[in-house]
Amino acid sequence: MNKKKIDPESSPWAPFGIQLRKFREAKGLRQEELAPRLECSASHLSYVELAHRPPKRRLAELADIALDTDGTMLLMWFQLKNAAILEGFPEFARYEAIADQIRIFEVDVITGLLQTRAYATALQIGYARQGFATQKVAEERVAFRIARQQVLERTPPPFVHVVLDESCLRRIIGGRDVMVEQLLHLEQLATRPHVVIQVAPFTLGENRVFSHPVTLLTMPNHKVLAYGETEQRGYIDRDSRSVAELTRGYDRLAVEALGQAESLAFIRAVRRDLEWMST
Repeated sequence: MNKKKIDPESSPWAPFGIQLRKFREAKGLRQEELAPRLECSASHLSYVELAHRPPKRRLAELADIALDTDGTMLLMWFQLKNAAILEGFPEFARYEAIADQIRIFEVDVITGLLQTRAYATALQIGYARQGFATQKVAEERVAFRIARQQVLERTPPPFVHVVLDESCLRRIIGGRDVMVEQLLHLEQLATRPHVVIQVAPFTLGENRVFSHPVTLLTMPNHKVLAYGETEQRGYIDRDSRSVAELTRGYDRLAVEALGQAESLAFIRAVRRDLEWMST
């Protein structure tokens, strides 16, 4: 039987269709066998795989269940459906979803991969209040961010190493209760064997390596990609020399930051101080 090729640039939904077909075939399923589990007809599934028809969110959710894809299809659905996401970020998120190792340095706010829903919501409501986003866009960004976090539940999970500038812990987002919950979440994540969280304290002063957020992804083929953002868009850096320089800087930062045990104690101390604050 001739299989129709899908041009990944033929439609915004083509990457979704291509990935869905790959997962289905990896399970050895025909469209006629998978379609009932996705609550659709075989012809509708064919249209979705060929990017002739956009999928509904429900189809993406059921595909993740039926194909054991750890939320990948729902994540792709959010990436492609959500025009509110910063240009360039969906491409990064696709790489992040399959990376073997994720290394992040963040300033000012807890990095999105580690945010609680309440923290993410407060942050986005703040942006909407200031006129940088509508309420609908803010809600879409929160939903996308939470869906993205399913990468942490992958089997096997990626190794995640995050260095948070002290400012991330000190800036109160959403009020005391939201911050206490967020810091508790960090403490819980830090107990996972595949997660390392460090704090770069203010005392590093001018010796802190980076002045802006940095993300490094190590892919299954061992290639390392870097990701950065401006106010207008996100961008992926594939240049081996510049990525190598960022990697050396990150390694130095990890050495100069507080150790894992010290960082956990630091986070716990900040959280306890907040708990004692008067309401």
